[in-house]
Amino acid sequence: MVILEQTKTIKNLLAFIGILFIIFLINISIEYSKYQEVVYEELYETQVEIVNIYEKEKVDVLRLKNSNFQFFTSVNKDNDLNKLDLIEIAFLTKRIDFISYLKGFYAKNIYFDKLQRDNTFKDKISQKINENHQNPEIKEVFNALFLAIPVSSELRDTFANYGITHLIALSGFHLSVLSFLIYWIIYFPYDFFHKRHFPYRNKKFDLLLITLVLLFLYLLLTDIVASLLRAFIMLTLGIFLLRSNIKLISFTNLLLTFLIIIAFLPKYIFSISLWFSLSGVFYIFLYIKYFNELKSMVIKLLLFNFWIYFAMNPIVHYFFTNTTYEQLYSPFITIAFTFFYPLELFAHIFGFAEVFDSYLEIFLAKEFIVFDVSTSLFVFLLYIFLSFASIVSKSSFILLNVLLIAFSVYLYT
Repeated sequence: MVILEQTKTIKNLLAFIGILFIIFLINISIEYSKYQEVVYEELYETQVEIVNIYEKEKVDVLRLKNSNFQFFTSVNKDNDLNKLDLIEIAFLTKRIDFISYLKGFYAKNIYFDKLQRDNTFKDKISQKINENHQNPEIKEVFNALFLAIPVSSELRDTFANYGITHLIALSGFHLSVLSFLIYWIIYFPYDFFHKRHFPYRNKKFDLLLITLVLLFLYLLLTDIVASLLRAFIMLTLGIFLLRSNIKLISFTNLLLTFLIIIAFLPKYIFSISLWFSLSGVFYIFLYIKYFNELKSMVIKLLLFNFWIYFAMNPIVHYFFTNTTYEQLYSPFITIAFTFFYPLELFAHIFGFAEVFDSYLEIFLAKEFIVFDVSTSLFVFLLYIFLSFASIVSKSSFILLNVLLIAFSVYLYT
């Protein structure tokens, strides 16, 4: 009987993956047709929003997007341009291939004009955030934390030097705080109507569905950030699986999350934010698998933050080589952030958002001694192999930790 149930589960899983593959083929075909539209002529004109501005020595590099794609271009430094500005731009398409189109390409622009832009709901929230702070960097921090508006390269480097870029990128923790807040805001009004008009309904499930709808609207507000999308899909899957009495924490669910994202949004396969987000959850699952038997909650919490941080290091340093001793503060800052983020969320809602600004200014003004250390390709591939092998093998997990410790010693000595 058990074998039959397992066989049925595997068949259903394979059928679902097959459906996702068909959806992927449809969406990748749609993306290719959009790409052909762009490269049909050597000059392409479109309206785009400025996502970010990277200041270089002689020029500024703009990261631009429209509803179909993102790309980069260079402009003179004397242009009066800001993030979220709307511009009309014409650029050369000759050297853009399909993979570059999906990843986000660089193109030389021929001309651009700044356009008048109507304030959107997102703009109004951003303006409200800005009104609460004087320091431009602090304004950037909270626009990133609440609206996923990218920070400047200088501020991004500061967070990287602290080893906390995962905190500024909206993902699972941020979504869990928002979902908790939304759930309890709507709980009592819904409870009033539930008792009087439809007591037969499952109140908790209805509240979770309403929460999901509101979180989806928030996801759209942030322009579907890859890491936040991952968290939203995992939450949605979790609610569905919980009702079906299926195990929530499993590597299969993580794989399905990845496949769902790529099926509907194929270009996200090139999103490093998505890959880091998936990696973080993967190591959280490994931690739960092997350390969940610890009795002390304090030890569990401390070990969790430290182990996840060190587990991610070999992967992060394959892509980003910046290394500082201050990165060792990362687990402590992450613990503090679990209190800081919800407190700041309430502070911005109820009008006392500037309460920690003086401390943040000190935090952001820190100067670092930075050195470059990278993960070699061999170590990176070996680490990935041992990580996947650890799903089924405790011996592999032990070897993974030996490699993790050896890399940490190499990184900071």
